[in-house]
Amino acid sequence: FPSHDTTWRDYNSDYYEFVLMTAYYNEIDPYNVAWLKELISAGAIAPGDVDDRSIEDVTPNDLRGYVQCHFFAGIGVWSYALRQSGWADDRPIYTGSCPCQPFSQAGKGKGFADERHLWPAFHWLIKQCRPETVMGEQVASKDGVTWLDLVQDDLEGENYSVRAAITAACGFGAPHIRKRIYWVANSERTGSRKNREIS
Repeated sequence: FPSHDTTWRDYNSDYYEFVLMTAYYNEIDPYNVAWLKELISAGAIAPGDVDDRSIEDVTPNDLRGYVQCHFFAGIGVWSYALRQSGWADDRPIYTGSCPCQPFSQAGKGKGFADERHLWPAFHWLIKQCRPETVMGEQVASKDGVTWLDLVQDDLEGENYSVRAAITAACGFGAPHIRKRIYWVANSERTGSRKNREIS
C-alpha cells in the first residue's frame, strides 16, 4: 500500500506542485479505481491514495495520517459532494456507501446473510478509529431500513448521535425515483432512540 504522506503532482512540463495527501479511498472495482486515480490527478476530488483491497483487509494502522476516509468509494462522489457543500478537504470525516445488493428489492434478498453485507467491517474501523463524523447511504427498501436500525444501534452504542433521511433522485432533477437513505453520525453528541427520525 502506498505511502500517504506527500506526493509531487505533475500538472504540466513547466512546474510541479507539492500536495498533501489528505484522503484515503477504498474501492475494489478496477474500473472505479482507475477513475478515482484520474479524478485525484485532475484535482476534481480531494488528493489522496486509492486502496483496492477489500475493506475486510483494512486495519486502523492503514488509516493513520489521513484526514478523510472514503469506503466503497465508487468514483469519489462523497469527496466531490463534500467539496460542493463547502466541507474542506482538511476537515475530518469518514464516509461509506455499503453495498446495497443484499437489501435491494432487485437483489437476491439474502440480507444480513449475504457476503456483501460489509457494515460489520466498516463499523469495526469506526469503533477503532473514532472519527468525529461519519456519513453513509443505503437503498431505501424495507430491508434497507432494517439495515439502518443495525447501523444506528451499533453507532449509538459507541456514543454517536445518528440521524437519517430518505431522499429521491427525482427530487434533484433525475428522471427516476431511486429512493436512498442518507445518514450521518456525530461523536460529539450522544444519540437517543426516541429521537430517531426518517423523513
